[in-house]
Amino acid sequence: MPEFDLDSFKKTWQEQPVQEKYDNKEILQMLNRKSRNYVKYIFWISVFEFFFFSVMGIFYFFQGDETNGFLSYLEKLGARKTPEVENSFDNIYLILKILSLVVTAYFVYKFYQNYRKIRIEENLKGLITRIIKFKKTVNAFILISILLLVAFTSIFTIFIFYSLNSQNIEPKNSELIIFVIGIVLTTGLSALLIWLYYRLVYGIIMKKLDKNLIQLKEIDSQEI
Repeated sequence: MPEFDLDSFKKTWQEQPVQEKYDNKEILQMLNRKSRNYVKYIFWISVFEFFFFSVMGIFYFFQGDETNGFLSYLEKLGARKTPEVENSFDNIYLILKILSLVVTAYFVYKFYQNYRKIRIEENLKGLITRIIKFKKTVNAFILISILLLVAFTSIFTIFIFYSLNSQNIEPKNSELIIFVIGIVLTTGLSALLIWLYYRLVYGIIMKKLDKNLIQLKEIDSQEI
């Protein structure tokens, strides 16, 4: 019986050519499908956000809760709640709400466009380009959401000072300091919560999309 050489067997086994489980074309198809799904998830999340905030905005608008909360700030600073002040605030509030919904609807449309383009895209370089553009769109959506919050708060704050000035009211310095600190802290906390929300909800999906992008670039480099 011939002697069994374990070292020789290992060497022979290691030298055997390893067959790839999937070729680049199959991997590309899988990454394309996964990428479409990730973009679709973000699209449907944005659709849900749009309808959710639309319903909540309409509800609070007719309830008048946000209006009463704003006017209470004016009263605490000594201003009178006149019909002119109420009408002016209602108009500003309605314009800002519509602007916010228009911006959100625009990004919902952009996400849908990105989803459709990735769905029919078969070219490798084109797919990479689509994913990179989609990432930029998501980042722009997050940034603009935070900027809108800051802009809206600034407009409301300016309106408060305008209302006080129009009524020739000069609140105490201590009241102004408390008011300004409260506005800054509330705005900063709200912006942080928005960032954390998108970081958690969108970030999980974007990390997976980033992995797909890295794999696609690796395939592209092999084909050059």
